[in-house]
Amino acid sequence: MANNKLRIISGSFGSQLIDTPKTSATHPMGERERMAIFNSIREQIPGRRILDAFAGSGAIGIEALSLDASHVDFMENNNKAIKVIKQNLIKLNCADRAGIVRYPDGDYGIIFADPPYDNPQYDVVASLVQHLVPGGIFVLSHPAQPQPPVFNYLELISDKKYAAACIKIYRKK
Repeated sequence: MANNKLRIISGSFGSQLIDTPKTSATHPMGERERMAIFNSIREQIPGRRILDAFAGSGAIGIEALSLDASHVDFMENNNKAIKVIKQNLIKLNCADRAGIVRYPDGDYGIIFADPPYDNPQYDVVASLVQHLVPGGIFVLSHPAQPQPPVFNYLELISDKKYAAACIKIYRKK
């Protein structure tokens, strides 16, 4: 049975299709939400080291690579998802600018956190922020309930709702 496909929306991989894992453990972010996020922070991406936490298909991190991120670490624990991410990176010939990690590895200029909505793991989400450089961007996709923790050390710069998805963008003070 074939995996579902997602379209990369912009940059050098724009219009390319990538696979998504066939598992209920991941939920791909919709194209509309990804477009809104990347339209908001596009200028921040080139040359940055980025973490795509709860990576699933890797679509968010691949979108960042497509917009000239220097390196993306894909944080994922599901073996099916890891296999799909590796295949997508090879297909797009960008595996040399990427890594797959189970935990954050170093400091990042941008962190994307898109945890499963049925288990948002806000304790893990909160721990990611320590890996964000000063002035760095933290993007959180979460369900309407339960609400995420308040991050006193981050400045909320955008808070939007798209159907079931709430997207918050923060800057580290």
